[in-house]
Amino acid sequence: MNPSEISAPGSHLVADWQALMRTFIHPENDATRKILVKYMEQILFGLHTFLADHVGITEEVSLKKLAQRFTDTRINDQPEKKLADVITDLIENIAPHAVNVASPYFVGHMTAAIPFFMVHLKTIAAALNQNTVKLETSKVVSIIEKQVLAKIHRLIFNRRSSFYDHHVQHVETTLGSFVEDGTLANITALWVARNRLLGPRPGFAGVENDGLPAAFAAWGVKRCVVLVSRLGHYSLKKAGGLLGIGNRNVIPVDVDEHNRIDLSALQRKMDELGKSTAGTRILGVVGIAGTTETGSIDALPALATICRDRQIHFHVDAAWGGPTLMSERYRRLLDGIGLADSVSIDGHKQLYMPMSCGMVFFKDPLAMDVVAYHAGYINRPGSVDLGIKSLSGSREANSLILDSALKIMGLKGYALLIDHGIETARQFAREIKRRPLFELVTAPELNILTYRINPETDAPHKSAPSVHRRRSALERLNSINTTVQRLQRERGKSFVSRTTLYPSTAQGTGMVVLRCVIMNPLTTIGILKSILDEQTTIYRNAFSASES
Repeated sequence: MNPSEISAPGSHLVADWQALMRTFIHPENDATRKILVKYMEQILFGLHTFLADHVGITEEVSLKKLAQRFTDTRINDQPEKKLADVITDLIENIAPHAVNVASPYFVGHMTAAIPFFMVHLKTIAAALNQNTVKLETSKVVSIIEKQVLAKIHRLIFNRRSSFYDHHVQHVETTLGSFVEDGTLANITALWVARNRLLGPRPGFAGVENDGLPAAFAAWGVKRCVVLVSRLGHYSLKKAGGLLGIGNRNVIPVDVDEHNRIDLSALQRKMDELGKSTAGTRILGVVGIAGTTETGSIDALPALATICRDRQIHFHVDAAWGGPTLMSERYRRLLDGIGLADSVSIDGHKQLYMPMSCGMVFFKDPLAMDVVAYHAGYINRPGSVDLGIKSLSGSREANSLILDSALKIMGLKGYALLIDHGIETARQFAREIKRRPLFELVTAPELNILTYRINPETDAPHKSAPSVHRRRSALERLNSINTTVQRLQRERGKSFVSRTTLYPSTAQGTGMVVLRCVIMNPLTTIGILKSILDEQTTIYRNAFSASES
């Protein structure tokens, strides 16, 4: 059904004051109330059934056809539809073409299937509509935010109880900040690192006040760089651009055979920058606790030691893997994270919160003083408004949702989810190895793995003496995996993503791999086997005939 078929624009809908007040305060009539109750009851008390019934994974309708349905660029003078019609339109015409990220067959991206109670918490947070930029628009919510930040800070840095007793509600210190996502969390961390590196000195008010040209002149610097594994998140490149150092100065470092930053390559790069590039300062080194593509974790203790010895800001991007700290069984994978100067974590990933929620934490409670801003009407000097030291301005009360979720789930509840993802990923890796058609490319360290279809007929790509033949075979495998992934997505039953890796065996040509992210507690090894079965069928239908 086309959206315009639900109810044609009617002249009886008028935007007068009486109608506005009626719409603003309560449902228009009993019919509207029934529609709201009908759908909201399903969403509030049967979320996953509702999503399964009304939302596809990737229904086979082209983006071009969908785009053609949404080309009206005018806003009507008068109301077009009643609330009941709009709700019906959302459920019947929009939702089927959205993505059911809650499906246990959706194992391709880092988007969570949220627990049903998150919708309740989100609804209450939206209804309260608190703005945590300022106490005058949030009051107790800002106090709760400082408390929940201290809880996660303690999980990461594990300082003494007396430290948290002192800082949890201290009006002049900051343990961290809520932002919208991991991108802004990483940018905030490097913003703080830049301002501390290029801070005030006699005749210079600091880079935040006087800008980079003046900062470089005052400190005798020609270039600032950030070093990170080449599997680092692209948000770090954004940070380079936004902070004025240039995204080319976010320098990728080679990885080892386990997809972790190569420590020898890192130290060689540091030495090279120090000796041959006069006036270069390393603004920060970023360790990754769960890379986006492979889920690998850098050697955090070693990175911390290198940064400490060279007096460099050490940031850990734990947007993905940070919540692993809640697992007694697997928290050792993140050993060394507490040695970082700053850490980022995403709430809407493995804390299973609704979109969108990011957080950044600093070991030093005074670190964020270098990014403090004030205004006459808000965040005045001397106030305790959280917006003083936040990259974001107005923000919703995500802290209420996270604080409530921690109380509902507890560490052990979250640990069950983390453990399930890691252990199911390991089971899946074993299953891939058992199937001759498939090749495991990167084994799971957390709950992400990559693999590809590699039929025995294409095995010579590894041993063929000719570089041309090896490259040709790899390109054929890439084409097979790209096609199978696309066809499976278009079938609409399940979803595995794909990415391109550059291992040393790839001879300079990227290797297309299938990428699986297992974070839904409803995803079982049986479901994953069926996904492999489907890929096998797709491959045979699309390629086997041409090979025979």
